[in-house]
Formats: sequence, C-alpha cells, structure tokens
Amino acid sequence: MQDQPDQLEPETLLREISDLEGRIGELRQAAGMPKPDLRATLDAALVELELALTALRTMGAEQGAEQSGSAAAENERRVLRTVFQDAPVPLFLLDRNTSVRRVNRQAAALLGTSSGYVSGKQFTAFCDLATRAAVRSQLAAVVRTGRRSRVPVRFLGRDRPIDAVVTLARVWIRGEPDPMVVVAAGPTNTPAEGASGTRDASQQSALGAPKQPKTPRAAMAGPGDDEAVATIVHRMDVLATASELLLDEPVFNETVAVRRCARLLATELADWAFIDLTGPNGAGQAAGPPGGVQPSGATAVLRRQVVMGPADERSTEALQMLGDIEPAAGTLPQTVFTTRQSALRPHIENLDLLGSSPDGTPVCAMIGATSLLCVPIEDGDRCIGAITLAASGEYGPFDLMDLGVVQRLGRYLALVIRAARLYRRRAEVAETLQAGLLPKALPAIPGVSVAARYMTATRGAEVGGDFYDVFRTEGGGWGLVLGDVCGKGEEAAAVTSAARHCVRLAARWKTGPGEILAMVNEALLDEDRFVTAIMAGLEVRTEHVGVSIGTAGHPPAVVVRADGVIRTTAQGGVPLGLFEDFDAGLDTLDLGVGDTIVLHSDGVLEACDLMRTEFGQERLLEALAAHAAAPLETMLGAVEQALLEFCDGDLRDDVSILALRVEPPTLA
Repeated sequence: MQDQPDQLEPETLLREISDLEGRIGELRQAAGMPKPDLRATLDAALVELELALTALRTMGAEQGAEQSGSAAAENERRVLRTVFQDAPVPLFLLDRNTSVRRVNRQAAALLGTSSGYVSGKQFTAFCDLATRAAVRSQLAAVVRTGRRSRVPVRFLGRDRPIDAVVTLARVWIRGEPDPMVVVAAGPTNTPAEGASGTRDASQQSALGAPKQPKTPRAAMAGPGDDEAVATIVHRMDVLATASELLLDEPVFNETVAVRRCARLLATELADWAFIDLTGPNGAGQAAGPPGGVQPSGATAVLRRQVVMGPADERSTEALQMLGDIEPAAGTLPQTVFTTRQSALRPHIENLDLLGSSPDGTPVCAMIGATSLLCVPIEDGDRCIGAITLAASGEYGPFDLMDLGVVQRLGRYLALVIRAARLYRRRAEVAETLQAGLLPKALPAIPGVSVAARYMTATRGAEVGGDFYDVFRTEGGGWGLVLGDVCGKGEEAAAVTSAARHCVRLAARWKTGPGEILAMVNEALLDEDRFVTAIMAGLEVRTEHVGVSIGTAGHPPAVVVRADGVIRTTAQGGVPLGLFEDFDAGLDTLDLGVGDTIVLHSDGVLEACDLMRTEFGQERLLEALAAHAAAPLETMLGAVEQALLEFCDGDLRDDVSILALRVEPPTLA
C-alpha cells in the first residue's frame, strides 16, 4: 500500500466535475431536510470548494509511478486481507465511487448484518439520511487530496441508529488503477432509550402500547430471547388486529378497509405507509402470473389511495402532496405491482424509489426514508395494488419478518377489497334490476293524487321482491297494486316482473280485483315462488272515489279519513301461485275529499329495533293519523322517517308504500 501524487487526466477531470455537481445537489437537499446538520453541511461545502480548486491546479498532470510485478502485488494483498479482517475496529474498504469493496467482521457486526450484504452497496446507504450528503463530500475530498478526515456518522444499525466518529484515509493498492478509501469507525454509542427507544404519545401503538423496537434476528442468549419472543408476539398482534379492523364491517367498504390498514401499518411497523390500487374494475387487466410480468396488453393503472405518516406538523403538511403523487413507472410500487414480487430494501441507495415531488425533491429525501418495503396486494387471481412502507431507521431497517407480516396483510386486504367490489357490483346490478321492476313515474289521475315510497334493505346486495304499479283497467277505471315475491335475487326478480305485467295484462280483460288476481294466480302456478299482493280498483267520480279491494295473503290496506279516523280493510285470500283453487279476500269502500288509502308491504310492519321489537301496525297507524291533514308526500315521508328512526336505519327487508288521496275539485 503506498501513497501516490495527486494527478488528473482530462477524462478524469470531467468525471470529477460531474461527481462534484451531483454532490452539491445532495448538499442542497440535505440542508432542506427536517432537523438538518447545518454545520456538517457547511463544512462539506467548504471541502467541495477546496476540491474544485485542487482539480483546477492539477489539470493536465501525467500518471506517476508504475506498478510492481503481479506476484509481489498478490503477496501484499494477502497480508492486507489478513490484517484487515483481524483488526480490532470496524473497517470498510471503499472504491473511489464510495462503493463498499470489503468490510471486516467488526464492521459487519456493527451494522448487525453479514459482510456479503454490505459489499457492493454505497457506504452512505448505511448512514443517516440527514448527514449522508456531507459524508459523501468528505469521502470525495479524501480521495482527491489524500488528507485524512474525521467525520461524525450515524450508522443505521439493525436495532437502532449508532452514533460513531469515523476516520477516512486514502490508500493506493497495487493492481488497482484508482485510489481507495479505508474507513475506520472509532468508539460508538447508541442513543439513549428515552431519546429514541420509544415513540411519543402521538405515535403510540394502535394496540394501546408504544411500538416495540425491533430486535436482532440472530440467536441471542438470556434477555435477548425474551426480546425476540416479544418481537414475534408483536407481529402476531399486528396481524390479529388487522383481521379485526378489516372484517369489522356489516357491509364491506373498500375505503374504510384501506384507511384502517394504512393507519395500522404506519403506527405499528413503519413511519410512513402508502397504499396504491387499480380502479374498481382493475382497469380490465390482471397483473400477470406470479413471478412473471404484466401482459403487454394490460391497461391497469395504479392510483394512490391513501398515505399515512407521523402526526407532527411538517408531516401533516406533506400528506396532501404525497397523496397526489401517483406511482410512476420505475418506482418501487409500480415495479412490485407489475412483477407481483415483493421487494425489501433495508438500506436504500436510490432516493428516487418512491418518485419525486413537483419541485424535483425525491420523496424518500422529503420523508427521511432510509429503508423501504413493498408487497403486492393480490387475491390469488390478480394483483390489484401495492402496499409500501418507509422507515427512517430509528428502529432499524426492515427485515424478512416485517416482509412476511406485510405480505400476509396484503393478502387480507386484497380479499376484503375483492369482496367489497363484488358486493358493490351486485348492489349496482340489483338497483338497476329493481328500478326496472317499478314504474319510472306514476300516472296523473284526475281528481286524485298518488305517491309512493320504496326503500331497499340495508343488508345484502340482492334485488328485492317488492313491486307496485298504477294502471288503467277495463271500462275506464284505474288500478293500484302492491305485491311481494317470496325471497330475493334474480329468480325472485323474474317472478316479480311476471306478476306485475300479468296484473296489467289481466286488467285489460277483467275489471274486478278478485278476477284479476285469479288470472295472475293461474299464470304463476308453474313458478317456484309464491306472491302476496293487494289490489285496489278505482272508480273516480266528482268528490268521490269508489274502491274495491282484492287481497291475496297480503297485509290489509289502511284508510285514513280526512278527520284523522283510521280503519283497515278486510284480510283474506291465499298467496298467488300456490293453489289452483284461488279466492281473494274482498272488500269495498268509498273515499271522500281528503280521504287516503295506503297499500304497504310487510317490510313496514316487520322492521325491528335493536331489541328485535317489530315496528308493527299500531306504530304505522299512529304515524299516518298524525299526518292525516298533511300533503300526501309529507305523510309518506313521515312514515319513512319514523320507520328509519325506529330501526336505526337497519332495514332487514325491502319496504314499499303506495298511497292515493281524493283531492278537492278544482274550478274549471
């Protein structure tokens, strides 16, 4: 090993200038980071000025001494390797580009990892992000000037950061065309437990206790075993809590699930959590087979759904901007989504892995991330997104145990999202189908007003069996019908449609509700489901409406007189579609000005509160009587409100109401 004079070829000078520009940019970023080490940054900037001056002075110098023979060089290397490995202090051997060429056992133990893992990576990747740019500049100065330098460094140890002072020295090794740097770490110390061992109250665990600091994964004796067990138990608690949070919803909700997952991860395992997803339809494409790449025709695009981070003021200000930065091609989330392969980056070298802010600042530099973890969100059939965690190294870099926990959580989240999207699609289909079973608008009938209410059940996503209709009958009259098909779903919807249209068709041939219902019964005998129904035939006259009622196993109609008196029509009849021998329950009545007739489904009467008490007929009659003088729409709105308040919005069955009121005659 020998020193050589400082010399620069023209090509080397251009390279030095390019490197200088890059380091100056890093120093600018370091100065703008949270809690920057401004003194170290200033010292590094002065060093860069000296470097530039030295480069100008040595431009054009010729290469110096020749190298010795290969045999002597090999013997020297052997001696150097022995001394290097057995040195009692941590040693790093770097090339002129500051990549780690070799580390000794002491250095690997300092970082809590293996020598093979450290080799080949940038030395500064193992340094705290706030001083990384300054350390890089000091290394460059040592390479150029040959002057030794002592630099304070905060290593990102496996458990937590380790403060140390390192000595940087340039060396020339026979057979190597460029100078190298030996980094020797002096006495080290770790931050006090009170300073960084636990989080403050704003960063406490969702489980009720502060986040557990990570422990070394190597076999440990005595108390170390307890720490390792505690770490494993903590990861199990995270998974158990995730299961409860994701499944604690009576109806699957994708937005709620994603936010709960991100909040849990940012509290328990990381400083920042990012979740990116494809659209509800997956943009039409799966993300390729496991281990492969996404098909060339795929159009799936990741969109940022949620970002969770620390609760401090600076982080809160950054959240909005981070939420607007989409995962672009080449970023870690996009790569993981495309390949469906998880990625663990314990010590990141490239600060652009999460993209850049609009002003060009790398996201990793903005949030102080030194360790990244990213897993696909896949349900077994396709990939629908990615979970990305970022940490500052305060509790050590991410490890394989963290990766396994987040992979499992990604699977849980994917299944919940798939169920939520399936539920939403079925609900949309059900709403569309249900809309086709009900009249788009009620016809205007001279002398009367008509109104209706329909509320779908809040549980389940299947189409209901309720229907109602208002139509003309043979002889110039009008008919009102309201029915309920047994069961739900597509089959029930088909019977619902058949029943409604059969009533309309039969009304062209028959006039009485009993005769019309009898024809519908005959048409439904081949169906597997029965139908309850009630029909009112109307003869509209001036200031008077004659009503004939036909009932087929359905709740009776309610008549609300203008003076508030209430009565119900006769019950009777059997449901449609059960027996060939059919007789409807019949009744007749007259409606005067201000009188109202109300048809309703059994969903009104059977709605329950938390104690499983039914709404019942008496509550319905009271709600109607209290609004006898109110406009018809107001009356039905009051019934709807009373019903929803009684059951706290939890309707277990569809609800349909159809009402008609006789209006005062108008002057021509």
